[in-house]
Amino acid sequence: QNLPPINQDKSLVGDVSFVTDGTIQLHLTPKDITNSFRSGHVVNPLERGHIAYRTDDIEAFMAHLENCGVPYSDWGSDAVKGWHQIFFYDPIGNVIEVHQVLPDDKN
Repeated sequence: QNLPPINQDKSLVGDVSFVTDGTIQLHLTPKDITNSFRSGHVVNPLERGHIAYRTDDIEAFMAHLENCGVPYSDWGSDAVKGWHQIFFYDPIGNVIEVHQVLPDDKN
C-alpha cells in the first residue's frame, strides 16, 4: 500500500509522518491550533486529531451532508496530493474526515 504524498505547502499540514501495516494507515502530525487561520478553512483537522474514512464518491457524500444540513470544509486536494478531502464535526464536536483518492492516484 502506497502512502500519499503531502503537498509542498507545509503551512497547511506541518510535519506529517505516515505509518501503515499494509491495511490501515496512521497519519501523525503535531497539534496545530492555528491551522484554520492559515488554511482559511473552518474545520481544523490538526486541532486535536480526527478519524478518516475513504469513499469512492466524494461528490455523493458531500451531497448527502448538504441534504442533512451538515456543514463541512472542502479542502479539495490542498493538503494531500491526489486526495479530495472534506472535514466536518460530528454531533459532539469530533472532527471527521472523508476523502476520495482521485482517479489518477491510487494510494
